Amino acid sequence: QVHLAESGGGLVQPGGSLKLSCVASGSISSDNRVAWYRQAPGKQRELVASFTSSGTTYYVDSVKGRFTISRDSVKNTMYLQMNSLKLEDTAVYYCNKVSFPLHAWGQGTQVTVSS
Repeated sequence: QVHLAESGGGLVQPGGSLKLSCVASGSISSDNRVAWYRQAPGKQRELVASFTSSGTTYYVDSVKGRFTISRDSVKNTMYLQMNSLKLEDTAVYYCNKVSFPLHAWGQGTQVTVSS
């Protein structure tokens, strides 16, 4: 069973940057497509960015050009570099794979963008 632990969130001003990390207790090397998700207050969880084992990336339109997803399969870690943060990026961020069945969700990491 894979346990996911996200970290790196915090309070940042608009235009600032954060880098999130997700460490998997088990191997995620067999997960073809892994992703970062986020859930803002009162909204459904949405997929923000994904990364396939072949290196293909996907970004939701609202973060294109600002966020970069990457993974280190050796370290069982994935990252989300977030630049030019906006107020609407405020949410709890989670990592997981894309295909079902998903791994158990971690606790997430809170990102708050506020002036």
